[in-house]
Amino acid sequence: MSAPPTAAELLDRFGPIIQRIQQGAAERERERTLPRDEVRALAEAGFGALRCPPGGGRGVSLAAFFELLVHLAAADSNLPQIWRNHIAFVEDRLQPAPADQNDHWRKVIASGAVVGGAWAERGGKPGESSTVLVPDGDRWRLTGTKYYSTGSIFADWISVTARRGEQEHLIAIVDATADGVEVVDDWSGIGQRTTASGTARFTDVVVDDIGVFPFLERAPYQEAVYQLVHLATLAGIARAAVRDVVDAVRNRSRTYRQGLGESAREDAQVLAVVGRVAALAYAAEAAVLRAAGPLDVAADAAIAGDHDEDALAPLVHEATVVVYQAQVAVTELVLQATTLLYDALSASALDTSTLLDRHWRNARTVTSHNPRIYKERMVGNWYVNSIPPSLDRPRQPAAEAAPTHLSGMR
Repeated sequence: MSAPPTAAELLDRFGPIIQRIQQGAAERERERTLPRDEVRALAEAGFGALRCPPGGGRGVSLAAFFELLVHLAAADSNLPQIWRNHIAFVEDRLQPAPADQNDHWRKVIASGAVVGGAWAERGGKPGESSTVLVPDGDRWRLTGTKYYSTGSIFADWISVTARRGEQEHLIAIVDATADGVEVVDDWSGIGQRTTASGTARFTDVVVDDIGVFPFLERAPYQEAVYQLVHLATLAGIARAAVRDVVDAVRNRSRTYRQGLGESAREDAQVLAVVGRVAALAYAAEAAVLRAAGPLDVAADAAIAGDHDEDALAPLVHEATVVVYQAQVAVTELVLQATTLLYDALSASALDTSTLLDRHWRNARTVTSHNPRIYKERMVGNWYVNSIPPSLDRPRQPAAEAAPTHLSGMR
């Protein structure tokens, strides 16, 4: 059996697609054009199945996959976020159980299908769901409304959280073309404008048994995967900010009278700003790639199925803490980089036609989905009190306890 592709080999394969994505990114941002063709091009090239085993995929490591994801984010930061729910869904289906269901969905993924997500609801307490799944003969019917349904407007299938009865939380996999499914691009955030992270409505939608999973039986490391996708997106944004500020400085002929050179590219102070932005971007990317290593270890152990829960838990805890540490650092690094780039430029860089503001807007949007303030506390609680991230929750009555990680999955 041949070795899985390295990050360099993946870049050789997907480089031409990523380059085309980058060429149209600014225009899509300007016109708010959804990247439907770009998502489909990636799917047809096998992007969505890279983590699947050979035969249906390429068996790519998480470290190599996330390095590719940084490059995709540098081309257009909307694309990794669009694929985020798909990426986590694949990790679920790589698990050893339930074997028959997971094998079915691995084949669906290998065929080039794209999976979106619809988990979050407005109002109520974290973890509560007003979306319901009710029996209908040997099938089910799904009804409810979701928000932040990232990726769903581009998807062939949609992963939807729901409840059966009062307490049982499930995930239902819905055919995106089924009767009763409506996905609307009404996302109005300041950034990530072409992710179509809007509203999804499900009205009496038929769901087959093979697409119903207990919510808590997901990949044990899934929360870290979700967060690391955001961090790879941020690292790509910083890389794009470096690219754009370098291009702007090279092409700027004027300078200030207080400047230290005849042009911006000869001004030592301007060059220092560019150097600092580049260093911040480098550190952000390094943190992402470092965090992928322990996550690979946890994922390999879980997928192999040769560790019991007690043996697997320390690997998952370590991977999660490393990702959360990276989140705190990368958030600060990228917000700095996307702000400081303006120090190297003039007032003309503020013109909306430059679209330079999109880097900060996109970074601020991504960093707001899973706020770093909670991760700071969780990392501190781990180091001081040895409390695993999965158990670090605000106190609440037992009767109101909700499944972990059910909210905020955008």
